[in-house]
Amino acid sequence: MNKIQNLKGFRDFLPGEALKREWLKKKISDTFKLWGYDPLETPTLEPLELFAGQIGEDEKLFFKFKDPGGRDVALRYDQTVPTCRVVGQYGGQLVMPFKRFQIQSAFRAENTQKGRYREFLQADADIFGIDSPFADAEVIALSLDIYKQIGFKRAKVLINDRTLLKDFPYEAIVAIDKIKKIGADGVIKTMENKGITFEDAKKYLQTIKNLQPNETIKTILNYLKSAGYPPDWYEFDPTIARSFSYSSGVIWEVEIPDYPGSSILGGEHYDKLIEKISGAQIPGTGFAVGFDRTFEAAVSLNLIPQVTTNTHVLVTIFDSSLQTKSLEVAMTLRNAHIQTELYPDPNAKLEKQLKYADRKGIPFCVIIGPQEAGTNKVKLKNMKEKSQEVINMEELIKNYAHRVQPF
Repeated sequence: MNKIQNLKGFRDFLPGEALKREWLKKKISDTFKLWGYDPLETPTLEPLELFAGQIGEDEKLFFKFKDPGGRDVALRYDQTVPTCRVVGQYGGQLVMPFKRFQIQSAFRAENTQKGRYREFLQADADIFGIDSPFADAEVIALSLDIYKQIGFKRAKVLINDRTLLKDFPYEAIVAIDKIKKIGADGVIKTMENKGITFEDAKKYLQTIKNLQPNETIKTILNYLKSAGYPPDWYEFDPTIARSFSYSSGVIWEVEIPDYPGSSILGGEHYDKLIEKISGAQIPGTGFAVGFDRTFEAAVSLNLIPQVTTNTHVLVTIFDSSLQTKSLEVAMTLRNAHIQTELYPDPNAKLEKQLKYADRKGIPFCVIIGPQEAGTNKVKLKNMKEKSQEVINMEELIKNYAHRVQPF
């Protein structure tokens, strides 16, 4: 019999993995909030025309189809374009400058490989309504602070400005953006494959590599210095190009020097995207965190706590006659905001319940036998240290709440 499995490029996350992802998501979300950004959510499904003509050569990656009403629709390719629709649609209701963050899934029909999936989580932050390099500087500084808050010893942002590239064909820009992956020879070959002559390709590459920072870039570099970031956390890099066709100003990527490979965050300034979608002239600037790459880097560098369950305490059931007492204790712990699980089978042997807690990684167990039940006390068992003590409930709540936290 064939077993049904998930689709290629779509993943399941079992509790241990999901808890680590939840930890990272909360770190990123808390950092956004720390900087004064508010959450936004948009639909998974959008009209196909919203994305068409906005992305560039990667439109082949759209998940698109006709809905039951015969409309052409697409799964959310990114979060920037839908947010621009929101800003254009609800502009009068939004306080400008509008600072938002968004953590939702995006969908792309990728050729699946390590680090590339067809459904993946993105974490975005943007500022709308401010046409100033200081807005760009803020979101770039926020880009770095995310990795600082996660616990990375060093992150590095590479910054460029698409206005420096305005005299170069888009095909050359897209090719040069891949220089770290395919090298100079690969870039030239890619340009040739796109119809650019060998001589022009060499000239474009050399000219771009020799570009110097403009006043906008200098303003941003000074901002990052004033914000307290060390000099080796940021750099002007004229080969950073970003392939999105809507990029129109400052562009940047973040790398983790201790976890070499491709960038793990990318951002850009865009002036015309909202106008193109809705007719409103509202500038925007922001970025998307590559959640999976960030997660892999954080795991590799042991930055994410090793936790296998949300449960801090398992309340056992000594026997069926004490089930009500165990339920009462569990509810008392929950009312004290201690994440508590009650074993669901009153007829299970105590040994089986303790083995369950050990296998699941629950750090503490509460045992209420006849003697404890008669004196309003519990036996608190530390599963890691293999130790136990008898205490009353008030003492447990008051003095032990801080101890029953796995991280």
